[in-house]
Parts: sequence; structure tokens; C-alpha cells
Amino acid sequence: MSKNISKLSGRKGLQDNLFDKMKQVHRDIGEVASQYLVGKSTILGSQQFYDFLGQEHLTQKAWVCNGTSCLCSGNQAKVKADLEASLGAGAVGAMTCLGRCYDADSFQFDGNNYSGGQSADIASLNEEKAGSPGYRISCDSKSAALTSQNFVTTEQFAAALKDLLDQSRVDVLDVIKGSGLRGRGGAGFPVGTKWDSCMRSEADKRYIVCNGDEGDPGAFSDRYLMEQQPLRVIFGLIVAGWITGAKEGVVYIRGEYPESVTVMGEVIRQLYEQGLLGSNILDKGIDFDLHVLAGAGAYICGEETSLIASIEGRHPEVDVRPPFPSEEGLYKQPTVVNNVETLASVQSILEMGAEAYASLGRGRSTGTKLVSLDAGFSKPGLVEVEMGVSLQHLIDEVAGGFRGPTKAIHIGGPLGGVVPISKVDGLDIDFESFTDAGFLLGHASFVCIPESFPMVRYIQHLFEFVRHESCGKCFPCRLGSVRGDEMFSRAITGEKSINRELLDDLLDTMEQGSLCALGGGLTLPVRNTLQYFADELQEYFDRDMSIPARQLS
Repeated sequence: MSKNISKLSGRKGLQDNLFDKMKQVHRDIGEVASQYLVGKSTILGSQQFYDFLGQEHLTQKAWVCNGTSCLCSGNQAKVKADLEASLGAGAVGAMTCLGRCYDADSFQFDGNNYSGGQSADIASLNEEKAGSPGYRISCDSKSAALTSQNFVTTEQFAAALKDLLDQSRVDVLDVIKGSGLRGRGGAGFPVGTKWDSCMRSEADKRYIVCNGDEGDPGAFSDRYLMEQQPLRVIFGLIVAGWITGAKEGVVYIRGEYPESVTVMGEVIRQLYEQGLLGSNILDKGIDFDLHVLAGAGAYICGEETSLIASIEGRHPEVDVRPPFPSEEGLYKQPTVVNNVETLASVQSILEMGAEAYASLGRGRSTGTKLVSLDAGFSKPGLVEVEMGVSLQHLIDEVAGGFRGPTKAIHIGGPLGGVVPISKVDGLDIDFESFTDAGFLLGHASFVCIPESFPMVRYIQHLFEFVRHESCGKCFPCRLGSVRGDEMFSRAITGEKSINRELLDDLLDTMEQGSLCALGGGLTLPVRNTLQYFADELQEYFDRDMSIPARQLS
């Protein structure tokens, strides 16, 4: 059935995509269904999944961020009270996450995001205050591949594009492969290999998708790139399209980032006006069209197959792989899906050369990485570091240490590892270092967990997050997150202590049986917390946590 919907949706294509039509909740569902030859239930079922299309959301006027960093800050209850004092009880909802983790007290109002104590006087808010970066941007690498301001004009963009199109596609692909660039969204898959696979797949059409649905609470690197370095992102999209033979691309931006949607849309419009997008770019016979789609409040759309389903107007469920998107993706055509930071890295690689870029970093983790430091650090903000730099150096020298007593850092989003302070020494910012130590670098978002924050509440928050965001396709994720939430919620209230053996069974089932990293990846931070904070958690369990549950008689 999903394949048929993909094909039917594909008849209209990206220019008149079903997802945008579906978001127009006041339109007649029957009319939309008739246009795309799909059933009304298909449209209604998809609409009802997204937070922003629900009736409750449509009646609210402001939304408080309930992401992990904001949770740990402890300020959000006051932010909500401030907003309700101005807007009325029931007029304030919640969103996850607004990408202002460097301030923590974040909220959305009147189509813009705000933070830094602005909730007390919403009458004074304006777009200028919302558009201000509001955070420190720095570089701790010998090469500022992503944060330098040397690629910010359309003249620079046009010159780089002209130089690109004078080269061979195969030669440029070899440069990307030789650089060792790996996906910056968390998986770390070699970019050149993915592009090569798409290029070699036989098809009439191919697509490039920029995954701007950065939903990891604590991460705001993609937001920075889309709002302040948009030309780098678009250049990477065109390069990917040119190499693979794709003539069309889409930037899918999470709806929680309204400023990113506006900036990317405006820059793309300017590039069309100057003949740098569209047909026969620079008279080189190259065609590439680019579209911007705003998400509607669903974390799962950060997973590539769910994102593709969302664009097609389907319920954004995770698809079984293989086939992988590079072979059968958007509208069942070969598709490259790369995240924002990955695509933004391409321009610097082509400017520096493969060897120079690969000389940055260490081992298989080459180049630089953007790291998001939340409000728990003395110097919060965004920093570009060379892959392989020590975690201790990053915390002490770059971030200035912690703002207050801190017992752990959650690195890599809600599915990343919870690193106790005792394990910081010996870790480096590269994929292998974190994996070997039982953690995950992921998107490189850093959320500080204060000494005063209960770890039992933290685990419950993680289960609650997955419970809300699960696409619902596989039972281990859909049901397991509910059971985990119930377990820890009852333990917190004293209603029922947690059976360790039952919890281990639950985690094993989610890890082995979930279709994607949402259900399967949740087990990592939970296991980390159980391992390193057993003494703190002991009172909530009915057995000794110092002994693995399956060894108990």
C-alpha cells in the first residue's frame, strides 16, 4: 500500500507535493484525496500524527520548549507561568526542541523562537530579537571549515559553482571519497559511498534530500548552518545532485525552526533570480531545482525513511531496509539523504582538497565537527573542533568548565550516551572513541545533567520522549516506551518499585526488535545511567542493582 501511495504522490512531484497540501488542515480532505487519487483515510491518518496539525496545537498561542536541556535547567515552569499570565491559562503548549539550548528558557510565540529571559515581557518581542544568533560561535581547529565567513556572498557561490562544473563528476566524487567525509547526523556513513551508490542505480529520476529535521534536544548546529551559512548547505546539495544525476532536491526543515525556514527560502529565491538554480545553470547545461518543506512537529522524521514518507504525504513510518534510499527512496527513485552539516562540509573539502581535509582529525574520523554546548557550560554556544580533540580539552578550555555542579553529560541527543564526569578523561571527539567506550557521539550535542537532577527522572523523561515520538510501526518501540515510562513513573511516585530483570528484558526487546534507532537507541543512555548511577537509583528497584539481574537467583 505504501508503495502505491508513493507512486501516486510522485505524479505531482515536489513542486506540488502532498505533504504541503496535507498541512493545510482547513482544506477539504476529500478534495486533496481526489487530486492525488488516494483515500481520505490516508490524508487524515497522516495529519493526525503530527503535533502541529492537532486541534490542541491550533488553539494555542505559545509553546514552551520541553527538550532535555530545558528540562535540566529547571526554568521552564517559570517560562510557562510568564506566558500564561499574558496569554491566559490553556493558551500555552509545549514543543521539543527549539534549538536554543544555550539559554535553556526557550519558547515560541507569534511564529518566532525566543530565549534568555524574554518570557516576562512578550509585548516587547519582535522578529529582530528572534533572529539574533544569541549564542557564541567559535573555532578550536586550525581550519574553520564550517564557521568561517569566506563563503557568504552569491558572488563567491557563483565562482565556486563555475569552477565545479568545469571539472569531471568522477574526479569530484573521488575528492569527496578521498576526504573521508562521514555523515554528520550521527551514523557516520561514508558520504562518497552513498553518492556513488545513488549515481550507479538505474532510474529515470533521482533526488537529493537535505535532512534539516535536527530534532535532538541539545543540538543547534544545523540551525546555525541554515540561518548563517545557507550557501554552504545549498552548494553541497547542488554538488550532490550534479554527481548523482539528480535534477531536483528538497530541504526538509523542522517546523520548530521558523527562522531557518524563512532564511533558506529567501536565499533559494535569490539564487533562482541570479540563474544559480533552475535550468541550465551558468549556461553549463546543468539543471537543479530546490524546494523547502517545513516539518509539522515529529522527531521521527529525522530518520531518513520516515522523512521520505513525510515528504510523500504518507504516515511518517520507518521503512524496512534494504532497499536503502540510495537505491529506492523518494517516490521510489534513488535518493541521497544527507544532513545539513554533511552537505555544508562539501564546499570546504573542494576548496581545500581531499588530502588537506583528511589531514584534519584522526583515523577514520576526518575533518571538523560542530559541537553544541548547552547552558550548563560556562561558555555555552557552538564550537567547531577538529575531530579527535580530547573531550577534557573541549570541556575545560573551550567550554570553560561547568556553570554549576554537574554529574554527567548527555552527548548525541536523547539516543546518545550518558557520560559520567568520571569517564570524560580518555574520550576524544571521534566516532570510534565514543563507540569503544560504550557511548555515542551522534550529532555532538552536549547537555549537562546537574548534580541536583534525579537520574530516575532523567530515565523516565527519555522513555516519555520516545513514547511521544514513536512512529508506532514496530511493537518494541511503540509498546516498550510506554512500559518503560510506566515503570519509572510508578517508581518515582512510590507506587511500585522496578523489577530489574523485567527492565532488562524490556531493554533487550527494544534494542533487538526495533526497526530504527529511536526504540533501539534509547537503550544506550538508559543502560549508561543504570551502570554509572546505580547507587542513586537503588531505592527505586526491588533488587540489588550492583548485581546484574540475570545472575540473581
